[in-house]
Amino acid sequence: MIVVTGATGVIGRSLVDQLLAAGAKVRALTRDPDRAALPGTVETVSAEPAGRALEGLLEGAEALWLNPAAAQGGEALDLVRAAASSGVQRVALLSAAPITGTAADDENPILRWHAGIERAIRDSGVDWTFVRSTVFAANALMWADQIRHGDTVYWPYAGAVGAPAHEKDIAAVAAAALLDRDGTHRGAVYVVTGGEALDRTEQLATIGRAIGRDLHYQEIPPEAALERMTSTGLSREHALGALKVTAAAVGQPAAISPDVERVTGRPALTFTQWAADHAADFAA
Repeated sequence: MIVVTGATGVIGRSLVDQLLAAGAKVRALTRDPDRAALPGTVETVSAEPAGRALEGLLEGAEALWLNPAAAQGGEALDLVRAAASSGVQRVALLSAAPITGTAADDENPILRWHAGIERAIRDSGVDWTFVRSTVFAANALMWADQIRHGDTVYWPYAGAVGAPAHEKDIAAVAAAALLDRDGTHRGAVYVVTGGEALDRTEQLATIGRAIGRDLHYQEIPPEAALERMTSTGLSREHALGALKVTAAAVGQPAAISPDVERVTGRPALTFTQWAADHAADFAA
């Protein structure tokens, strides 16, 4: 049994499908099981144990996929402790590519948060694999509402360069780690990037080509974006951290990691492929 947190999110949903295709039994943790719409073969349970020990959610599981964004408050650390005490053999963690393992991580709340979870897993005694992703290609969905209502996207840092990772690649690397019974991926740190480096204006143009429209990027102050980000429920601290990472990428080259191909045997998917896969999400 493999337990998947954030099972109805973009990454978790792809991971569930890939695990099922490999013949694995899956227990999906979700905040709203009644609306999960997962395949009938998936054991879908509430991620809010309502007084039950977290160990109950992990009973009989050999592996855990931990997406910290799907855990509230300190629950990610609680799940790490529960995994260690309930006999889980492997934990694969969704982490952040910019982590350096130095004191510099403490200067950014997002990196500090992920680095703390990594330390807890290393100290837990459970076998682990860290899947450190660069910016998600799916982050471009934050522009979807603007694109559906016009041809201009208003967002800061037009020149920020990245190699956005397709959720299918993140899930594929995670699945390999979770299904690993011979230790191939034990103690591995994989960096997942997309297969092409683009700045924000190029990413928007790529989406435009996928939907047959000429889209334009209008740069705005980061303070205006901060207000929009926090209005969606993102904490101010994490929104500031995300903007800081984006600002640091302006005009900088983006490395493309070989780890997706190393793990899966095929090249990483490109943002162009992601945009084609998600064209319907931007349709008016």
